[in-house]
Amino acid sequence: MTMTIQKPYSFIQNVHMMAETALDLMNLPDGMREQILSCNALVQLQFPVRLSDGRIHVFKGWRATHSDHRLPVKGGIRYAPHVNQEEVEALATLMTYKCAIVNVPYGGSKGGLRIDPRQYNETDLELITRRFTRELYKVNFIDPAKNVPAPDMGTGEREMAWIVDEYRRLAQRDIDYFGAVTGKPPTNGGIQGRVEATGRGVQYAIREFFRHPDDKKIAGMEGDLAGKRVVVQGLGNVGYHAAKFLSEEDGAKIIGIIEWDGAIVSQDGLNVEHVKSHIRENGGVKGFPDGTYYEKGLSVLELDCDILIPAALEGQITATNAPNISTKLLVEAANGPVTFAADKILREKSVLLIPDAYANAGGVTVSYFEWIKNLAHIRFGRMTRRLDELRWNSVVEALETMTDSPIPTHLRDKILQDDREINLVRSGLDDTMRIAYQEISEMYHSREDVKDFRTASFIVAIKKIATTYMEMGI
Repeated sequence: MTMTIQKPYSFIQNVHMMAETALDLMNLPDGMREQILSCNALVQLQFPVRLSDGRIHVFKGWRATHSDHRLPVKGGIRYAPHVNQEEVEALATLMTYKCAIVNVPYGGSKGGLRIDPRQYNETDLELITRRFTRELYKVNFIDPAKNVPAPDMGTGEREMAWIVDEYRRLAQRDIDYFGAVTGKPPTNGGIQGRVEATGRGVQYAIREFFRHPDDKKIAGMEGDLAGKRVVVQGLGNVGYHAAKFLSEEDGAKIIGIIEWDGAIVSQDGLNVEHVKSHIRENGGVKGFPDGTYYEKGLSVLELDCDILIPAALEGQITATNAPNISTKLLVEAANGPVTFAADKILREKSVLLIPDAYANAGGVTVSYFEWIKNLAHIRFGRMTRRLDELRWNSVVEALETMTDSPIPTHLRDKILQDDREINLVRSGLDDTMRIAYQEISEMYHSREDVKDFRTASFIVAIKKIATTYMEMGI
Protein backbone atom coordinates (compact mmCIF):
# COMPACT_ATOMS: atom_id res chain seq x y z
CA MET A 1 0.00 0.00 0.00
CA THR A 2 1.43 3.38 -1.03
CA MET A 3 1.05 6.25 1.40
CA THR A 4 0.11 9.66 0.04
CA ILE A 5 1.95 12.48 1.74
CA GLN A 6 -0.09 15.66 2.05
CA LYS A 7 1.94 18.60 0.78
CA PRO A 8 1.82 21.71 2.98
CA TYR A 9 -0.69 24.27 1.83
CA SER A 10 0.70 27.40 0.22
CA PHE A 11 0.37 30.82 1.84
CA ILE A 12 -2.51 31.82 -0.45
CA GLN A 13 -4.29 28.50 0.18
CA ASN A 14 -4.04 29.03 3.93
CA VAL A 15 -5.49 32.54 3.62
CA HIS A 16 -8.37 31.33 1.43
CA MET A 17 -9.21 28.43 3.74
CA MET A 18 -9.35 30.75 6.73
CA ALA A 19 -11.65 33.12 4.84
CA GLU A 20 -13.80 30.22 3.65
CA THR A 21 -14.34 29.11 7.25
CA ALA A 22 -16.04 32.46 7.80
CA LEU A 23 -17.84 32.43 4.45
CA ASP A 24 -19.39 29.05 5.30
CA LEU A 25 -21.14 30.76 8.22
CA MET A 26 -22.47 33.65 6.13
CA ASN A 27 -25.46 33.96 3.85
CA LEU A 28 -24.14 35.96 0.90
CA PRO A 29 -25.75 36.47 -2.53
CA ASP A 30 -24.75 34.13 -5.35
CA GLY A 31 -21.34 35.02 -6.75
CA MET A 32 -20.33 37.22 -3.83
CA ARG A 33 -18.22 34.45 -2.30
CA GLU A 34 -16.21 34.13 -5.51
CA GLN A 35 -15.77 37.89 -5.71
CA ILE A 36 -14.58 38.09 -2.09
CA LEU A 37 -11.94 35.41 -2.69
CA SER A 38 -10.75 36.57 -6.12
CA CYS A 39 -7.73 38.75 -6.77
CA ASN A 40 -9.03 41.55 -9.01
CA ALA A 41 -5.81 42.47 -10.80
CA LEU A 42 -2.20 41.37 -10.99
CA VAL A 43 0.79 42.67 -12.91
CA GLN A 44 4.16 41.01 -13.32
CA LEU A 45 7.06 43.26 -14.23
CA GLN A 46 10.46 42.30 -15.56
CA PHE A 47 12.97 45.03 -16.24
CA PRO A 48 16.72 45.61 -16.65
CA VAL A 49 18.84 48.00 -14.60
CA ARG A 50 22.39 49.07 -15.37
CA LEU A 51 24.12 49.09 -12.01
CA SER A 52 26.84 51.47 -10.87
CA ASP A 53 29.62 49.07 -11.91
CA GLY A 54 28.24 48.85 -15.47
CA ARG A 55 26.65 45.40 -15.14
CA ILE A 56 23.06 44.89 -16.30
CA HIS A 57 20.74 42.93 -14.00
CA VAL A 58 17.18 41.88 -14.85
CA PHE A 59 14.69 42.05 -11.98
CA LYS A 60 11.23 40.53 -11.57
CA GLY A 61 8.46 42.06 -9.49
CA TRP A 62 4.72 41.94 -8.92
CA ARG A 63 1.90 44.19 -7.77
CA ALA A 64 -1.49 42.70 -6.93
CA THR A 65 -4.86 44.31 -6.22
CA HIS A 66 -7.10 41.93 -4.35
CA SER A 67 -10.15 44.18 -4.04
CA ASP A 68 -10.94 47.68 -5.25
CA HIS A 69 -14.30 47.95 -3.47
CA ARG A 70 -12.65 50.97 -1.86
CA LEU A 71 -10.11 53.25 -3.51
CA PRO A 72 -7.26 53.69 -3.32
CA VAL A 73 -6.01 50.18 -2.73
CA LYS A 74 -3.23 49.96 -0.17
CA GLY A 75 -0.32 47.69 0.60
CA GLY A 76 3.42 47.52 1.06
CA ILE A 77 6.25 46.63 -1.28
CA ARG A 78 8.65 43.98 -0.02
CA TYR A 79 12.16 43.31 -1.23
CA ALA A 80 13.04 39.66 -0.64
CA PRO A 81 15.00 37.01 -2.58
CA HIS A 82 12.20 34.44 -2.49
CA VAL A 83 9.13 36.64 -3.01
CA ASN A 84 6.73 35.24 -5.62
CA GLN A 85 3.36 35.86 -7.20
CA GLU A 86 1.36 33.70 -4.78
CA GLU A 87 2.93 35.41 -1.78
CA VAL A 88 2.05 38.84 -3.19
CA GLU A 89 -1.54 37.73 -3.88
CA ALA A 90 -1.88 36.30 -0.37
CA LEU A 91 -0.59 39.48 1.23
CA ALA A 92 -2.88 41.64 -0.93
CA THR A 93 -5.82 39.48 0.17
CA LEU A 94 -4.92 39.90 3.83
CA MET A 95 -4.67 43.66 3.30
CA THR A 96 -8.27 43.80 2.09
CA TYR A 97 -9.53 42.06 5.21
CA LYS A 98 -7.16 44.06 7.42
CA CYS A 99 -8.40 47.42 6.17
CA ALA A 100 -12.02 46.38 6.60
CA ILE A 101 -11.46 45.12 10.15
CA VAL A 102 -9.92 48.40 11.34
CA ASN A 103 -12.35 50.55 9.33
CA VAL A 104 -9.75 52.07 7.03
CA PRO A 105 -11.41 52.90 3.67
CA TYR A 106 -8.95 51.12 1.39
CA GLY A 107 -8.95 48.05 -0.79
CA GLY A 108 -6.10 45.59 -0.46
CA SER A 109 -2.93 45.54 -2.54
CA LYS A 110 0.65 44.32 -2.21
CA GLY A 111 3.89 44.44 -4.17
CA GLY A 112 7.11 42.50 -4.22
CA LEU A 113 10.48 42.65 -5.93
CA ARG A 114 12.64 39.52 -6.06
CA ILE A 115 15.89 40.91 -4.72
CA ASP A 116 18.16 40.50 -1.71
CA PRO A 117 18.71 44.16 -0.76
CA ARG A 118 21.76 43.21 1.33
CA GLN A 119 23.61 42.34 -1.89
CA TYR A 120 23.40 45.87 -3.33
CA ASN A 121 24.88 49.20 -2.30
CA GLU A 122 22.70 52.25 -1.70
CA THR A 123 23.38 53.72 -5.13
CA ASP A 124 22.22 50.57 -6.89
CA LEU A 125 19.19 50.15 -4.64
CA GLU A 126 18.10 53.65 -5.55
CA LEU A 127 18.50 52.91 -9.27
CA ILE A 128 16.49 49.70 -8.90
CA THR A 129 13.76 51.31 -6.80
CA ARG A 130 13.30 54.24 -9.16
CA ARG A 131 13.09 51.90 -12.17
CA PHE A 132 10.54 49.71 -10.37
CA THR A 133 8.50 52.86 -9.67
CA ARG A 134 8.56 53.82 -13.35
CA GLU A 135 7.38 50.36 -14.32
CA LEU A 136 4.51 50.53 -11.83
CA TYR A 137 3.59 53.99 -13.10
CA LYS A 138 3.45 52.80 -16.71
CA VAL A 139 0.81 50.20 -15.84
CA ASN A 140 -1.13 52.56 -13.54
CA PHE A 141 -0.30 50.66 -10.35
CA ILE A 142 0.84 53.69 -8.35
CA ASP A 143 -1.33 56.75 -7.85
CA PRO A 144 -2.59 58.61 -4.73
CA ALA A 145 -6.18 58.03 -5.89
CA LYS A 146 -5.81 54.43 -7.05
CA ASN A 147 -2.89 52.46 -5.62
CA VAL A 148 -0.69 53.55 -2.72
CA PRO A 149 2.39 51.49 -1.73
CA ALA A 150 4.12 51.50 1.67
CA PRO A 151 7.13 49.85 3.33
CA ASP A 152 7.28 46.13 3.96
CA MET A 153 9.99 43.56 4.52
CA GLY A 154 13.28 44.83 3.07
CA THR A 155 12.04 48.39 2.49
CA GLY A 156 11.63 51.46 4.67
CA GLU A 157 11.55 55.25 4.75
CA ARG A 158 14.53 55.53 2.41
CA GLU A 159 12.92 53.50 -0.37
CA MET A 160 9.59 55.31 0.05
CA ALA A 161 11.38 58.67 -0.33
CA TRP A 162 12.91 57.46 -3.60
CA ILE A 163 9.53 56.20 -4.82
CA VAL A 164 7.65 59.41 -4.08
CA ASP A 165 10.38 61.52 -5.70
CA GLU A 166 10.28 59.38 -8.84
CA TYR A 167 6.49 59.57 -8.92
CA ARG A 168 6.69 63.36 -8.58
CA ARG A 169 8.95 63.50 -11.64
CA LEU A 170 6.58 61.30 -13.63
CA ALA A 171 3.31 62.98 -12.58
CA GLN A 172 4.32 66.62 -12.53
CA ARG A 173 0.73 67.91 -12.63
CA ASP A 174 -0.41 65.85 -9.64
CA ILE A 175 -0.43 68.21 -6.66
CA ASP A 176 -1.19 65.25 -4.35
CA TYR A 177 2.01 63.44 -5.31
CA PHE A 178 3.07 63.03 -1.68
CA GLY A 179 0.04 60.78 -1.24
CA ALA A 180 1.27 58.31 -3.84
CA VAL A 181 3.16 56.36 -1.16
CA THR A 182 3.16 56.23 2.64
CA GLY A 183 5.87 55.39 5.14
CA LYS A 184 7.99 58.32 3.98
CA PRO A 185 10.41 60.18 6.28
CA PRO A 186 8.53 62.77 8.39
CA THR A 187 10.74 65.45 6.84
CA ASN A 188 9.61 64.42 3.36
CA GLY A 189 5.84 64.15 3.56
CA GLY A 190 5.70 61.36 6.14
CA ILE A 191 4.13 61.27 9.57
CA GLN A 192 5.56 60.80 13.03
CA GLY A 193 4.94 57.38 14.50
CA ARG A 194 4.78 55.47 11.22
CA VAL A 195 7.95 53.44 11.76
CA GLU A 196 6.74 52.16 15.12
CA ALA A 197 3.09 51.87 14.05
CA THR A 198 2.74 48.12 13.49
CA GLY A 199 4.52 47.23 16.72
CA ARG A 200 2.57 49.91 18.59
CA GLY A 201 -0.65 48.48 17.15
CA VAL A 202 0.29 45.03 18.49
CA GLN A 203 0.75 46.60 21.94
CA TYR A 204 -2.63 48.34 21.75
CA ALA A 205 -4.32 45.10 20.61
CA ILE A 206 -2.92 43.21 23.62
CA ARG A 207 -3.88 46.05 25.95
CA GLU A 208 -7.46 45.89 24.68
CA PHE A 209 -7.56 42.13 25.21
CA PHE A 210 -6.71 42.70 28.87
CA ARG A 211 -9.69 45.08 29.19
CA HIS A 212 -12.09 42.19 28.44
CA PRO A 213 -12.58 39.87 31.43
CA ASP A 214 -14.50 37.26 29.42
CA ASP A 215 -11.70 36.99 26.88
CA LYS A 216 -9.04 36.73 29.58
CA LYS A 217 -11.08 33.94 31.14
CA ILE A 218 -11.11 32.02 27.84
CA ALA A 219 -7.32 32.28 27.71
CA GLY A 220 -6.97 31.33 31.37
CA MET A 221 -5.37 34.64 32.30
CA GLU A 222 -5.85 37.11 35.13
CA GLY A 223 -4.72 40.61 36.02
CA ASP A 224 -3.04 43.01 33.62
CA LEU A 225 0.06 42.96 31.44
CA ALA A 226 2.53 43.60 34.26
CA GLY A 227 4.72 40.57 34.80
CA LYS A 228 3.28 38.54 31.93
CA ARG A 229 5.91 36.31 30.28
CA VAL A 230 6.33 37.06 26.57
CA VAL A 231 8.21 35.28 23.79
CA VAL A 232 8.83 37.23 20.56
CA GLN A 233 9.94 35.73 17.27
CA GLY A 234 11.75 38.27 15.10
CA LEU A 235 13.32 41.47 16.41
CA GLY A 236 12.83 43.39 13.20
CA ASN A 237 10.82 46.58 13.07
CA VAL A 238 7.54 45.05 14.28
CA GLY A 239 8.87 42.63 16.87
CA TYR A 240 11.33 45.13 18.28
CA HIS A 241 8.77 47.87 18.85
CA ALA A 242 6.14 45.48 20.23
CA ALA A 243 8.64 43.96 22.69
CA LYS A 244 10.07 47.37 23.63
CA PHE A 245 6.69 48.97 24.36
CA LEU A 246 5.25 45.95 26.18
CA SER A 247 8.27 45.71 28.47
CA GLU A 248 9.03 49.41 29.03
CA GLU A 249 5.47 50.78 29.22
CA ASP A 250 3.35 47.85 30.41
CA GLY A 251 5.76 45.92 32.59
CA ALA A 252 5.64 42.69 30.60
CA LYS A 253 8.64 40.38 30.89
CA ILE A 254 10.30 39.41 27.60
CA ILE A 255 11.66 35.95 28.44
CA GLY A 256 12.51 34.76 24.92
CA ILE A 257 13.64 36.34 21.64
CA ILE A 258 13.98 34.23 18.49
CA GLU A 259 16.11 35.34 15.55
CA TRP A 260 17.43 33.79 12.34
CA ASP A 261 20.58 32.43 14.04
CA GLY A 262 18.91 30.99 17.14
CA ALA A 263 17.22 32.26 20.28
CA ILE A 264 18.02 33.58 23.74
CA VAL A 265 16.02 32.91 26.87
CA SER A 266 16.04 34.43 30.34
CA GLN A 267 13.28 33.82 32.86
CA ASP A 268 14.38 37.02 34.60
CA GLY A 269 13.54 39.02 31.48
CA LEU A 270 15.60 40.32 28.59
CA ASN A 271 16.49 43.97 27.99
CA VAL A 272 15.13 44.55 24.49
CA GLU A 273 17.43 47.49 23.77
CA HIS A 274 20.50 45.50 24.81
CA VAL A 275 19.46 42.58 22.59
CA LYS A 276 18.82 44.90 19.64
CA SER A 277 22.22 46.53 20.06
CA HIS A 278 23.86 43.10 20.16
CA ILE A 279 22.10 42.12 16.93
CA ARG A 280 23.24 45.32 15.21
CA GLU A 281 26.85 44.71 16.23
CA ASN A 282 27.00 40.95 15.68
CA GLY A 283 24.32 40.16 13.10
CA GLY A 284 22.37 37.86 15.42
CA VAL A 285 21.61 36.88 18.99
CA LYS A 286 24.41 34.34 19.36
CA GLY A 287 26.85 35.43 22.04
CA PHE A 288 24.42 37.67 23.91
CA PRO A 289 25.72 37.53 27.50
CA ASP A 290 22.52 37.91 29.52
CA GLY A 291 20.58 34.83 28.47
CA THR A 292 20.77 31.16 27.49
CA TYR A 293 21.44 30.63 23.78
CA TYR A 294 19.49 28.03 21.79
CA GLU A 295 20.91 27.18 18.38
CA LYS A 296 17.57 25.72 17.29
CA GLY A 297 15.67 28.94 17.67
CA LEU A 298 12.31 27.65 16.47
CA SER A 299 12.18 25.33 19.48
CA VAL A 300 11.71 28.40 21.68
CA LEU A 301 8.30 28.93 20.07
CA GLU A 302 7.33 26.02 22.34
CA LEU A 303 8.62 27.71 25.52
CA ASP A 304 6.04 27.98 28.30
CA CYS A 305 4.82 31.59 28.34
CA ASP A 306 1.75 33.76 28.73
CA ILE A 307 1.98 35.55 25.36
CA LEU A 308 3.63 34.35 22.16
CA ILE A 309 4.22 36.93 19.44
CA PRO A 310 5.45 35.54 16.09
CA ALA A 311 6.67 38.67 14.30
CA ALA A 312 8.87 37.20 11.56
CA LEU A 313 7.72 35.21 8.53
CA GLU A 314 4.64 33.27 7.46
CA GLY A 315 4.25 29.57 8.16
CA GLN A 316 6.27 29.40 11.39
CA ILE A 317 3.71 27.50 13.46
CA THR A 318 2.56 24.39 11.61
CA ALA A 319 0.85 21.09 12.31
CA THR A 320 4.29 19.80 13.36
CA ASN A 321 5.03 22.17 16.23
CA ALA A 322 1.52 23.41 17.09
CA PRO A 323 0.85 20.49 19.50
CA ASN A 324 3.85 21.65 21.56
CA ILE A 325 2.95 25.35 21.75
CA SER A 326 2.65 26.27 25.44
CA THR A 327 1.20 29.76 25.48
CA LYS A 328 -2.14 31.12 26.63
CA LEU A 329 -2.38 33.98 24.13
CA LEU A 330 -0.89 33.98 20.62
CA VAL A 331 -0.73 37.32 18.81
CA GLU A 332 0.11 37.21 15.09
CA ALA A 333 2.33 40.24 14.56
CA ALA A 334 3.62 38.79 11.27
CA ASN A 335 1.46 37.97 8.25
CA GLY A 336 0.34 34.35 8.22
CA PRO A 337 2.69 32.91 10.87
CA VAL A 338 0.16 30.20 11.79
CA THR A 339 -0.98 27.76 9.10
CA PHE A 340 -4.56 26.63 8.66
CA ALA A 341 -3.78 23.17 10.06
CA ALA A 342 -1.95 24.63 13.06
CA ASP A 343 -4.81 27.03 13.70
CA LYS A 344 -7.18 24.11 14.28
CA ILE A 345 -4.73 22.40 16.66
CA LEU A 346 -4.25 25.58 18.70
CA ARG A 347 -8.01 26.03 18.95
CA GLU A 348 -8.35 22.49 20.31
CA LYS A 349 -5.61 23.34 22.86
CA SER A 350 -7.67 26.38 23.98
CA VAL A 351 -4.99 28.85 22.89
CA LEU A 352 -6.68 32.18 22.26
CA LEU A 353 -5.31 33.57 18.99
CA ILE A 354 -5.49 37.23 17.99
CA PRO A 355 -5.19 37.08 14.18
CA ASP A 356 -2.80 38.93 11.90
CA ALA A 357 -5.54 40.65 9.93
CA TYR A 358 -6.27 42.62 13.08
CA ALA A 359 -3.15 42.47 15.23
CA ASN A 360 -0.68 43.95 12.71
CA ALA A 361 -3.04 46.54 11.23
CA GLY A 362 -1.28 49.41 12.99
CA GLY A 363 0.91 50.07 9.97
CA VAL A 364 -1.90 50.57 7.48
CA THR A 365 -3.86 52.61 10.04
CA VAL A 366 -1.06 55.15 10.47
CA SER A 367 -0.42 55.05 6.72
CA TYR A 368 -4.03 56.16 6.37
CA PHE A 369 -3.34 59.09 8.69
CA GLU A 370 -0.29 59.99 6.60
CA TRP A 371 -2.28 59.81 3.36
CA ILE A 372 -4.98 62.09 4.80
CA LYS A 373 -2.30 64.55 5.87
CA ASN A 374 -0.79 64.50 2.37
CA LEU A 375 -4.13 65.14 0.67
CA ALA A 376 -5.02 67.92 3.13
CA HIS A 377 -1.66 69.66 2.53
CA ILE A 378 -1.53 70.71 6.19
CA ARG A 379 -0.04 69.13 9.28
CA PHE A 380 -2.36 67.92 11.99
CA GLY A 381 -3.02 70.50 14.70
CA ARG A 382 -1.67 73.48 12.80
CA MET A 383 -4.85 75.54 13.16
CA THR A 384 -5.96 74.34 16.61
CA ARG A 385 -2.84 73.72 18.69
CA ARG A 386 -2.45 77.17 20.26
CA LEU A 387 -6.21 77.54 20.74
CA ASP A 388 -6.32 74.23 22.62
CA GLU A 389 -3.26 75.23 24.64
CA LEU A 390 -4.95 78.48 25.69
CA ARG A 391 -8.20 76.69 26.52
CA TRP A 392 -6.63 74.01 28.73
CA ASN A 393 -4.34 76.48 30.48
CA SER A 394 -7.46 78.44 31.34
CA VAL A 395 -9.11 75.28 32.72
CA VAL A 396 -6.08 74.56 34.92
CA GLU A 397 -5.97 78.15 36.19
CA ALA A 398 -9.71 78.07 36.94
CA LEU A 399 -9.41 74.82 38.90
CA GLU A 400 -6.47 76.11 40.92
CA THR A 401 -8.32 79.37 41.65
CA MET A 402 -11.48 77.55 42.79
CA THR A 403 -9.62 75.03 44.96
CA ASP A 404 -6.96 77.49 46.13
CA SER A 405 -4.32 74.79 45.64
CA PRO A 406 -2.03 73.74 42.80
CA ILE A 407 -2.96 70.77 40.62
CA PRO A 408 -0.46 67.89 41.06
CA THR A 409 2.24 67.92 38.39
CA HIS A 410 1.32 64.54 36.87
CA LEU A 411 -2.32 65.64 36.44
CA ARG A 412 -1.29 69.04 35.07
CA ASP A 413 0.94 67.33 32.48
CA LYS A 414 -1.96 65.10 31.37
CA ILE A 415 -4.37 68.01 31.06
CA LEU A 416 -1.88 70.16 29.18
CA GLN A 417 -0.64 67.42 26.87
CA ASP A 418 -0.52 69.15 23.52
CA ASP A 419 -1.74 67.96 20.15
CA ARG A 420 1.67 67.27 18.66
CA GLU A 421 1.49 64.99 15.68
CA ILE A 422 2.90 61.96 17.51
CA ASN A 423 0.27 62.29 20.26
CA LEU A 424 -2.53 62.55 17.71
CA VAL A 425 -1.21 59.54 15.79
CA ARG A 426 -1.02 57.39 18.91
CA SER A 427 -4.48 58.50 20.00
CA GLY A 428 -5.97 57.66 16.62
CA LEU A 429 -4.21 54.30 16.48
CA ASP A 430 -5.29 53.38 20.00
CA ASP A 431 -8.91 54.26 19.21
CA THR A 432 -8.79 52.28 15.97
CA MET A 433 -7.38 49.14 17.60
CA ARG A 434 -9.84 49.33 20.50
CA ILE A 435 -12.94 49.65 18.33
CA ALA A 436 -11.82 46.89 15.96
CA TYR A 437 -11.10 44.50 18.85
CA GLN A 438 -14.52 45.23 20.36
CA GLU A 439 -16.22 44.38 17.04
CA ILE A 440 -14.32 41.08 16.80
CA SER A 441 -14.97 40.13 20.43
CA GLU A 442 -18.66 40.98 20.12
CA MET A 443 -18.94 38.82 16.99
CA TYR A 444 -17.24 35.92 18.77
CA HIS A 445 -19.45 36.09 21.86
CA SER A 446 -22.71 36.69 19.96
CA ARG A 447 -22.63 33.56 17.79
CA GLU A 448 -22.28 29.99 19.01
CA ASP A 449 -21.11 28.82 15.59
CA VAL A 450 -18.09 31.16 15.68
CA LYS A 451 -15.40 29.18 17.47
CA ASP A 452 -12.38 31.51 17.38
CA PHE A 453 -11.30 35.11 16.99
CA ARG A 454 -9.89 34.58 13.51
CA THR A 455 -13.23 33.46 12.13
CA ALA A 456 -14.93 36.31 13.97
CA SER A 457 -12.52 38.83 12.43
CA PHE A 458 -13.06 37.47 8.92
CA ILE A 459 -16.83 37.64 9.32
CA VAL A 460 -16.52 41.26 10.49
CA ALA A 461 -14.36 42.10 7.46
CA ILE A 462 -16.36 40.20 4.84
CA LYS A 463 -19.67 41.70 5.99
CA LYS A 464 -18.27 45.19 5.44
CA ILE A 465 -16.75 44.32 2.05
CA ALA A 466 -19.90 42.56 0.81
CA THR A 467 -22.09 45.44 1.98
CA THR A 468 -19.95 47.90 0.02
CA TYR A 469 -20.18 45.78 -3.15
CA MET A 470 -23.97 45.43 -2.83
CA GLU A 471 -24.51 49.12 -2.12
CA MET A 472 -22.49 49.90 -5.25
CA GLY A 473 -25.03 47.90 -7.22
CA ILE A 474 -22.76 44.94 -7.99
